Amino acid sequence: MRPGGRTARVRAAVLRAAGDVLAEEGFAHLDLADVARRAEVGKTTVYRRWGSVAGLVADLLGDMAEQSLPRVDTGSVLGDLRANADLVRRTLADPRQGALFRAVIAAGACDARTAEALRRFYEVRVAEWAPCVEQGVARGELPVGTDAVGVVRAVSAPLYYGLLTTGVVPGAADAERAAEAAVAAAAAGVFVVAE
Repeated sequence: MRPGGRTARVRAAVLRAAGDVLAEEGFAHLDLADVARRAEVGKTTVYRRWGSVAGLVADLLGDMAEQSLPRVDTGSVLGDLRANADLVRRTLADPRQGALFRAVIAAGACDARTAEALRRFYEVRVAEWAPCVEQGVARGELPVGTDAVGVVRAVSAPLYYGLLTTGVVPGAADAERAAEAAVAAAAAGVFVVAE
């Protein structure tokens, strides 16, 4: 398979169409034949490559993890986690991306394959940002033994929770508060894992 070849173009068109359906209509309306029509590719191509809606969503989430903006290195754990919180906030505020995430999160609540794909997506994203916490430990900003993954999750958790429970997109102040709270808790030793 050549990068940029026909296979890559078909995959990109199908994933874009699937994302559009999720953002516009939600998971319940995601149909492989409709995605093929929107992507202007043959139905058999879509069925053969992805096999199911869950398989398509899993590939979409994998692609989104690969395409996500890279981690920012500001030189301080608070600066880095502020950047992380702001990235999450901007993603959730984006009309297409925010709607797409809400649809996939809702689907993950009742579809095991989608839930697994979502878990893998967040594993990739959290692993990308965990080094900023590890660097904060090395610089003496956080205690030795701090669970980097737990701290990164603590930054985004209130942003997602707020969106899912109130329907209100988090603002800049919400992102700032989430980062500051996670760093304060980490500095106080809340995330230190006993060995």
